[in-house]
Amino acid sequence: MSTEPETTEDAEPGTPGANTADGAPEPTGEDVSPADARSGGGSGDEAGSGDEAGGAGEGTGAGGTGSAEGAAEVSEAAAELAAQRVERERIERRKAEKRAPIEAGGKLSGTAADLLAAVRAVESGEKPVATAFREPDPAPRRAAPEPARRPQPVVAPAVPAPGAAPEAVAAVRAVLAGAGAPDALAAQAVTVLGEGAEDLLRQDPWQLLRVPGVRPEQADGFARALLGAECGPDDERRGTALTVWLLEQAAVAGHTALDAPALAAALAQRSVPDPDTAVQSALAEGEALVFQDALDTPAPAAAAPDDDAEQAQERPVRILIGLERYALAEESLADGLARLMNSVPKEDGSAADWEREAASAPRSAGELIRAVAAHGLVLHTGGEASRSEAAALLDAARALGLRGWAAAHTSVGRDGFAARLTGHEPADDAGDRHTGGGTAGAVTVAGLLSGAEGPGRDADGALDLDVLVVLDAPQLDVETAAMLAESLPDGARLVLSGDPGVLWSAGPGRVFADLLAARACPQVASRTPDPGPIGELVSGIGIGELNQVEAPGKEVVIVPVRDAGEAVHRTVQLVADSVPRAIGVPAEQTQVITPAHGGAAGTRALNTALKERLNPGPGRFGGFDPGDRIVHSPAPGRSLPGRVVRADAEGLHLDCSGTPVVVPKERVEQTVRHGWALTAHQAVGLRWPAAVVVLPGDAAAALTRPWVYTAFGRAERHLSVVHGVDQALPRAVAEVPQKARTTRLQALLKAQTPAAG
Repeated sequence: MSTEPETTEDAEPGTPGANTADGAPEPTGEDVSPADARSGGGSGDEAGSGDEAGGAGEGTGAGGTGSAEGAAEVSEAAAELAAQRVERERIERRKAEKRAPIEAGGKLSGTAADLLAAVRAVESGEKPVATAFREPDPAPRRAAPEPARRPQPVVAPAVPAPGAAPEAVAAVRAVLAGAGAPDALAAQAVTVLGEGAEDLLRQDPWQLLRVPGVRPEQADGFARALLGAECGPDDERRGTALTVWLLEQAAVAGHTALDAPALAAALAQRSVPDPDTAVQSALAEGEALVFQDALDTPAPAAAAPDDDAEQAQERPVRILIGLERYALAEESLADGLARLMNSVPKEDGSAADWEREAASAPRSAGELIRAVAAHGLVLHTGGEASRSEAAALLDAARALGLRGWAAAHTSVGRDGFAARLTGHEPADDAGDRHTGGGTAGAVTVAGLLSGAEGPGRDADGALDLDVLVVLDAPQLDVETAAMLAESLPDGARLVLSGDPGVLWSAGPGRVFADLLAARACPQVASRTPDPGPIGELVSGIGIGELNQVEAPGKEVVIVPVRDAGEAVHRTVQLVADSVPRAIGVPAEQTQVITPAHGGAAGTRALNTALKERLNPGPGRFGGFDPGDRIVHSPAPGRSLPGRVVRADAEGLHLDCSGTPVVVPKERVEQTVRHGWALTAHQAVGLRWPAAVVVLPGDAAAALTRPWVYTAFGRAERHLSVVHGVDQALPRAVAEVPQKARTTRLQALLKAQTPAAG
């Protein structure tokens, strides 16, 4: 690889404070501007002005108005005398008040009195600081432009979920507003808690934690406002709600359960006085389940000769706590996979027919065909090039009269694999090889399960197919995998194919890794290497080695940078100028990948700089303009790259790999981001002709071997690495594995099936 590339020879190195990121869009501005609009700056000044005006109006208007009404029928002289009398009386009262003791704040009125009441509420513990001060909405004003994210309204209107009763939403909104919580959460609360959300929140305010985005400290403040002196950290309701919330957060991090000691420690960190009691309460309420999974290492036999021999051989167990949703999914998945492994594959010709197909297949595809011929579940590991082996398998299945389908996670992966199937079309003179009218095709996982794509379902509700190959299998979360396993008929063959070195699924579980570790079924490792210098580099990373590779065609280029500002400057330069000119890959086919969304060189800062260079515009629709590259996330963990086509009353119109998508206006903020720069988690499963991987200095702690492996492997023809992490990169590749996840699938499989060896 090269450290001073031709691709940047005409570019001036970026200098700190004088580049696209540091000079124009100030990264800290994205955090300061919305906060100022909500709770500081001009709003406070305007409230103060209103205070003075209101106080003056009340002080002078009360007496003046009363005098005018009482003297409507008398002469002007009499009216003047009456006014003077009233004024003298007011002056005398004020003098007397000055001589008497004054109760602090006792003579305030209007906004000033409200603010004083709020102060006293906080001091007495009746309300948390964050919610007690509720200033009037500021006067409408133009929102300041934000460089790193699209403008957000100060108060976003809540959109009730389909079917949510407006009366229920209104009732919850009143409860939230009365306790100082954002009433915009009302619709979500009704969606999560049901029509009786109002009563439930009054009885147990910590149920607010079930609403996505609400944190424990916010739920505590809500509970204090509703319960007053009855609220305390030892409240049983609080312990139960926090237990469920911690398990939900663990699922977001990929765990399907938590070790009991880890859960107790997390509860203690949240000021739960008795974590064990809180866990027991959650179990008693049915909010969580407890499991005892046997560990692999047997307990040592006791030395005493009279000990019970069977007891001496007992295996130690670990106590796990999990949510029912993921526990049932994992158990259902284990049952479904065991059923496939134990059922006899469908009669589809003799062993000689399968062997003939295997013998005619290229390279290690023959080994895969032989394994699938005799087994209901097979694991297939390999990189991008190994997809040709999966395609050869489906061609063989079709030749034997079977209905074979491949399922990818994205439409891009589906279309790419479909092209491989076309390339493996059996010859016209195959003759008797087409004995059963078999079919083969490619679908997306979501389309297959919903019935929108693929073979549909038979009379029993099972997928109407004989062989299913799931591509990018490491991206399967436990719930999706369970639905697939449950949907397959007895006698079907399931092949999970993917690269075990990439990042795991966005959802909970590590299905592919657990299956590989359980060794409960045949595993076929591809011997088809990914080609070229990029393939050589990524293969080395997979075994923990960051090697120098020969790249005569500038396939791999290292661009050293000193700081995040220079990293942004060089990235824009590479995408807009150097890679198109020197490599021949246009900007729209070059993908930027960086470790995080935030930070001076995260996706927000990079997307701002890239939009300014490649598609400048005012961002009239939620920060977007026609032609913007975007990534659409219709569901957690799913990322679809695309472009903005237009915006109208229906919403934001997108083109996601040829599929038209309309995102309603109220969903744009939550589901659409600019997409010139992505994280590796968003990019997994996708590839581009060129990739620019940005490694700013502040990203060193986030790097792991799977992250580097995934990011570098997204490039097909050219890879530029904007390198600012020094030795952290080789250290991550050599020493930092993927963060562990706590799951039960491996133990469940070992309990049901013998090891395949």
